[in-house]
Amino acid sequence: MNSILQQDLNDFENILEKAKQQGIGFLNNLENIPTSNKNTIDPNRDLNELGLGSLEALKEFNERLAPLLVSSPGPRYWGFVTGGSTPASIVGDWLASVYDQNAQAIKAQGGVSALIEFETIHLLLQLLELPTSFLGGFVTGATMSNFTCLGVARQWFGNQLGKDFAKNGISEKINILTATPHSSSIKTLAMLGIGSQNYTTIKTIEGNREAIDIADLEQNIQTLNGKPFILISSAGTVNTADFDDFTAISKLKEKYKFWWHIDAAFGGFAAVSDKFKHLTEGWEGADSITIDCHKWLNVPYESAFYLIKKEHTNLQVETFQNSNAPYLGNPLENFNYLNVLPENSRRLRALPVWFSLLAYGKKGFQDIIETSVSLAQLFGNELLKDGNFELLAPIRLNNVCFTLKGDHNQEKVSQFLTALNDTGKVFMTPTVYQNRKGIRASFVNWRTNENDIKTVIDEMKVILSQLN
Repeated sequence: MNSILQQDLNDFENILEKAKQQGIGFLNNLENIPTSNKNTIDPNRDLNELGLGSLEALKEFNERLAPLLVSSPGPRYWGFVTGGSTPASIVGDWLASVYDQNAQAIKAQGGVSALIEFETIHLLLQLLELPTSFLGGFVTGATMSNFTCLGVARQWFGNQLGKDFAKNGISEKINILTATPHSSSIKTLAMLGIGSQNYTTIKTIEGNREAIDIADLEQNIQTLNGKPFILISSAGTVNTADFDDFTAISKLKEKYKFWWHIDAAFGGFAAVSDKFKHLTEGWEGADSITIDCHKWLNVPYESAFYLIKKEHTNLQVETFQNSNAPYLGNPLENFNYLNVLPENSRRLRALPVWFSLLAYGKKGFQDIIETSVSLAQLFGNELLKDGNFELLAPIRLNNVCFTLKGDHNQEKVSQFLTALNDTGKVFMTPTVYQNRKGIRASFVNWRTNENDIKTVIDEMKVILSQLN
């Protein structure tokens, strides 16, 4: 064995202890770590010949790289709909690295850790009150979840025409209908060869809404004259957390032939709360659903899952199977995740979610969701009370979309947000809503409380006074 590796092996417990203490120190100090910074490094470091060993590498990390990192797991990181890792989820994530499993098959000599993924999906279906007619698996985020779901939808579309797009390529125009798709869905259409511009935009409901106008949807369906199509709908739009009418779409599905996909990256968790579950009523009729875990489930970043109806498993295998790998066996007889989703190499990504669900139960996540919505309402009320801000849309769930009051202040919005983020006390993201520049704050982090709202409002007042 290499001498440096042998040295690390002999000192393994001490190395892990120092890493643990550093992690604890970071998490315990989140309040004082900035939400953004301007630190930089020269990334053109030379690779040393012999290696430093883990402890020396950790020392250099602390000196050079740690100053680049921000408190994205902290209570005032309100950009990108990013949750912060709970204690249980960190336990699961660390153990996923320690056990280092290849989470593929549920029946294999090389390990059956995929059973843990099966069980975790089963627990999530209970949390979201969805039927067991869905089959699910874990991917990196909403983009790959949308890719998985819409990849199968693409295969379904070809199947309706007697075509096998997975084997022979796309030979027909694929009809896509949507109203307010997330950018990851559009990116997915590009990756799938459908085309990022090849979709029909459905009108949204009048009255400051982002939800599908069902009447306009049906009119567009009728113009297809019975041709199949794919509908991309939303459970929580990115700006205003608006929801499409799933009950009405379910009724359309009884009349017309289409694949119904729901992007529920964060909004799907509304189903966990008795106060907000009405927003997802009827979504069990969808063919596929995308949901992120690193948002409201508050697990380490890079965690999402897809749900696809079991009746489409054959199409899913046609889309993703490793057809030139006979050593893997018959994909329909021996379930293996690498035959039903994009990645062949997969760690046990389900474990942080499994630990979270068992540790906090349904009540724990109800509390996180309902507290987040209450804090979003509080923040919106404080903005209105101040008088210098206005809401661009009603606060429907956990996102607050706002701007500086008055059209004459539109040119100051970007300057204001940059100055605010530069304080390191809060991080929010810019947006454009109905042709007006705005700012979006998203509340999903389990640590956020009312004191954080006060801190941010105070900072906003200071920045505003400096601009005026």
